[in-house]
Amino acid sequence: MSTTDGDEFDDGAGHANQFVTFAVAGELFAVPMAPVQEIIRVPEVAHLPLAPRTLDGLANLRGRVLPIINLRRLFGCEEREHDDATRALVINLGQPLGFVVDRVASVVTIEPGEIESADSIQTVVDADYLTGVIKRARADGGHDMLLAIDFARLIEGQFSHVGGGAVGTDRASATGMNRAAADAQTPDAEDGGASDELRLVSFSVADQEYALDIAEVQEIVQLPERVNELPNTPAHVLGVMSLRQRLLPLVSLRTLFGLPRLPYAEQHRIVVTSLPGGLNVGLVTDSVKEVLSVPRSQAEPMPGMLAAGSGLEEFSSICRLDGGKRLVSIIATDKLLRMPAIEVALQAARDAGPVAHEEAAMNADRATENAEDESATDDDTQVVIFRLGAEEFGVPIMSVQEIVRLPETLTRVPRTPAFVEGVINLRGTVLPVIDQRSRLGLPAIERNDRQRIMVYLLAGMRTGFIVDSVAEVLRIPRDHVVAAPAMSEEQSRLISRVAKLDGDKRLVMLIEAQHLLHGGEMQQMHQFDTGAQPLARAA
Repeated sequence: MSTTDGDEFDDGAGHANQFVTFAVAGELFAVPMAPVQEIIRVPEVAHLPLAPRTLDGLANLRGRVLPIINLRRLFGCEEREHDDATRALVINLGQPLGFVVDRVASVVTIEPGEIESADSIQTVVDADYLTGVIKRARADGGHDMLLAIDFARLIEGQFSHVGGGAVGTDRASATGMNRAAADAQTPDAEDGGASDELRLVSFSVADQEYALDIAEVQEIVQLPERVNELPNTPAHVLGVMSLRQRLLPLVSLRTLFGLPRLPYAEQHRIVVTSLPGGLNVGLVTDSVKEVLSVPRSQAEPMPGMLAAGSGLEEFSSICRLDGGKRLVSIIATDKLLRMPAIEVALQAARDAGPVAHEEAAMNADRATENAEDESATDDDTQVVIFRLGAEEFGVPIMSVQEIVRLPETLTRVPRTPAFVEGVINLRGTVLPVIDQRSRLGLPAIERNDRQRIMVYLLAGMRTGFIVDSVAEVLRIPRDHVVAAPAMSEEQSRLISRVAKLDGDKRLVMLIEAQHLLHGGEMQQMHQFDTGAQPLARAA
């Protein structure tokens, strides 16, 4: 059956003697048709870290995560650019895998007597992977020699986790996702000091810094280029956008604070906060800055004479950071709801009706993303999305202690583990910093101002990992998360799940933070930690 991607085959007894023939590096090969599900053009891929180098990456084939394996690389042949003839054979080996070949030749019917032993054949493929040699007569009187490949045996050495139940059944995958989703909603049990700290998301408005409790932040998304405006509303109500099939009223904090509105800019972000009563509102900020863990002792109540002012009742307290040089005003969402400005925005969204909902769904930047049933909200996984090169990764937001800017220089300390890039002084404590790129086997890049340090609590020790940039905070419905193909032991521990977003066009690899360092490395880190306090005092 022909599809837009290529050819799709139905398994059946009629294929018992049929083979698909293809070429790689000038040689012709054959594979039984029965396990061949499709022949497709080579799709775009997301590169999967810690997987064997023969894996090009992961593709999204009509909602299915498909590993793409490069046969030239697997055979040890010289690589070449894909062209119009390049195809991927989708073969079921316990799970579907895509194998990139130079071209597909034909489908042929072979009788058992036409297959000879491959023991004496010398070719680009080890004879262990061959099931036989097929000689086919050509019209010119010559013969084509087809090498029949056992793909399961071919990948056995490099992809030992593929098939045989290593990836898991749908039930096992669902169980893993349930457990991971539960973990994402629960702070690390080892973080005994969590109750003594505030977890805040900070953002800026006109160079002033404000914050919300992280538990009240539903997600952080980009401001769409066009917002569906509402008539007869105050200036601070920008309009509505469609987010997860719901109308989200947008309030400009700049206008709310009596400041002039700025034109659209790429760094503008919408902080979606959950208000009492289950209502959501999007607060439009100039930019989102950091995720902070701040000792409660550094949060002071708003001075009485200010709190009594009619314009400041929405602020619950002020944090003094960096020796008092940095002031962060914490917004109390329960008081925010009672502000007339917010009530007007919420009422305007209610009055907008289905017509505005339809228009917003067409114009909003995320309108086509994650069209799920509203009842699935409780099953969402809230993740921080960060980037390394062109790839996107996600980590449960509750496993992230902080997200801080990367300083101009990292201090290299003697006797620190070799994989530690350096240390920084984070509010009087030494924070070891590791380059996330090097941990995932990616090439290094020059330091730049978009990079951030994501701080995790790993086995009781705070550790920072440098990422290229932090993109957003999203709620991902559970039914958009699937098990990642297990291509190596280390990869399957660290990246066991993949999220499919934007109508299955976008793949986000979900990282299990507790596996960022393995046992031996954690032991080295704890040995370093025992001597870190004197360093902190010196800093």
